[in-house]
Amino acid sequence: MFKQKPRANRFAEQTQRTLHGDAGQVRVHSAYPSRLNFYLVPPQYEITVDEFEEFALDRLHVLKALEGAQLRNKSREESKQQLDTVSDKYLPLHSNQAVKAHNVFEERRKDHISHFILRLAYCRSEELRSWFLRQECALFRHRYENESMAEKHAFLDDLQLDWKVLSNEEKKEIFEELVSASAWHASQYSGQNVGLKERAKAFVESEGFFEVNFERVPELVSRRLVYIRNGKAYVPMSEQVSLVLDEFRNRLSKALEVTAKMLPRMDEDERLMPVLNNINKQYLGKDYGAQTKGTAGAVTADEVDSLVAHFPPCMRHLHMSLRHDKHLRHGGRMQYGLFLKAIGLPIEEALVFWRRAFANMTEDQFQKGYAYNIRHNYGLEGKRADYKPYDCMRIITSNPPSTGDHHGCPFRHFSSQNLEEMLFRYGVPQTQIREFTNLVSEKHFNVACTRLFELTKKLQGADASALVRELITHPNQWFEASYKSSKAAEDPNAMQIS
Repeated sequence: MFKQKPRANRFAEQTQRTLHGDAGQVRVHSAYPSRLNFYLVPPQYEITVDEFEEFALDRLHVLKALEGAQLRNKSREESKQQLDTVSDKYLPLHSNQAVKAHNVFEERRKDHISHFILRLAYCRSEELRSWFLRQECALFRHRYENESMAEKHAFLDDLQLDWKVLSNEEKKEIFEELVSASAWHASQYSGQNVGLKERAKAFVESEGFFEVNFERVPELVSRRLVYIRNGKAYVPMSEQVSLVLDEFRNRLSKALEVTAKMLPRMDEDERLMPVLNNINKQYLGKDYGAQTKGTAGAVTADEVDSLVAHFPPCMRHLHMSLRHDKHLRHGGRMQYGLFLKAIGLPIEEALVFWRRAFANMTEDQFQKGYAYNIRHNYGLEGKRADYKPYDCMRIITSNPPSTGDHHGCPFRHFSSQNLEEMLFRYGVPQTQIREFTNLVSEKHFNVACTRLFELTKKLQGADASALVRELITHPNQWFEASYKSSKAAEDPNAMQIS
């Protein structure tokens, strides 16, 4: 599957087939007649190790965006807009009608390969399998709902799914029951000058129905959108997506379990296992260590206190602890020092800032015990590596704080009492505290942090949704969004957050 050098696309001459649609005839590769895919057959293509990692991370961008939109309770339209934007950037997938303008085969090939790479990465535990299954189902649903009717039908015809269609005679036998179960559909049905029951009757008369085991459509059952009798659910054809999604979910769930059993055979592949073992821990956001200058320009030691209002909770906690104790242990100095470096505190000012902060020690103690490490973080000592600020994943998963430490993530490491006290200080109403504690108990730490940002900016009268369109996954991301929003308020012509 892998090779060391890039290769020419030897699949460009693959067999094509003709499809007939609203826009006339289009020719597509037989390997991928549709952009919809149940991923039933593993890819047989050769790719480089670099492509292996690139494809995996690009798909992960899309799945993370999906998760973020769901957990932040975005509206259907907001979620679609965000997912379309991220998909167009990392995993574009054009329709057959766009075959002349885009390399549809390469797009679908990448989609196919990237799914199987992440399947390998996320099959290793029940928790990882569950996460991957949820996001892939959400992605499939998004794609299916936005596909043309002609391509949906062609895709389902190829799958040859065995669904029983209710005959007209069978529908007549339970007609009144179907009408009673169709109130919601009737409310969406045309003919607003007609009563709800009459619209329900018109809906049932014109609609076809599938008969399936009720366990296959739990979402429709929970929303009371189907009639159930003797263990069978009668599903309107307009709700076909639930059936397709159930089929997709069941097949992928079984495939993940099979993959998990086969994974030990790959342990000897030194090229792939490091990638597979660490994909779920990858930081996917902006590289704040690559900035030639900080978000706030050149920050002086005297200006740090005035910028604390723009700090995320983890860095604000470190700053306040430093001011109170006049000291931070190594973990706190690393986390906070690299954050300050990324916002624009140069080495000269960093030495001044930390020397003033450590007010209880002599100049000699500071120079011998701390100045070297500060210069080291800026790439001026030792191996002269230019260290990057810590992202949220690293803060959450590595080096948990012990007694006397102040580093870490408040949402991950604070006690319930300390977390609630912090939220009160941020002005979170008592009625919304439960939302945060629920997110924390479910280990959605990034979502809780993002919600706090949105809430605090809303209290300040800002449009938080325009400031952070994706989950906050880096402390410097919070600072950048907050700082630039304040500058935009001062200067209407200031650059907007992208």
